[in-house]
Amino acid sequence: MIAGSAPPVVEPIESDRLIEGEPTTEVINDYEADGTYVGEWMATPGAWKVRYDEWEFCHILSGVCELIPEGGEARRFVKGDSFVIEPGFSGVWRVLETMRKRYVIRLGG
Repeated sequence: MIAGSAPPVVEPIESDRLIEGEPTTEVINDYEADGTYVGEWMATPGAWKVRYDEWEFCHILSGVCELIPEGGEARRFVKGDSFVIEPGFSGVWRVLETMRKRYVIRLGG
């Protein structure tokens, strides 16, 4: 059972990854065991570079974002959308409207 009682962690995007805006993120990690994490993530508008070594399932609860793979075209996600980011993904995460998502992360692929 996911209790949802973890304290939120709020952080700005690191300057070496920042592309535009002054986004901040908030993470509430509700579950952690054996390299699996479940929780909720929020971000304010902006864009930054990302590189994933982990596997992540995302379900958008509110807001609008885009994922832009290196050398690829932007994919837009809105409330109700779900998607998976696989290890090795590299590109840009852009938040167009403050967003919130539920996630399941599995380290090591």
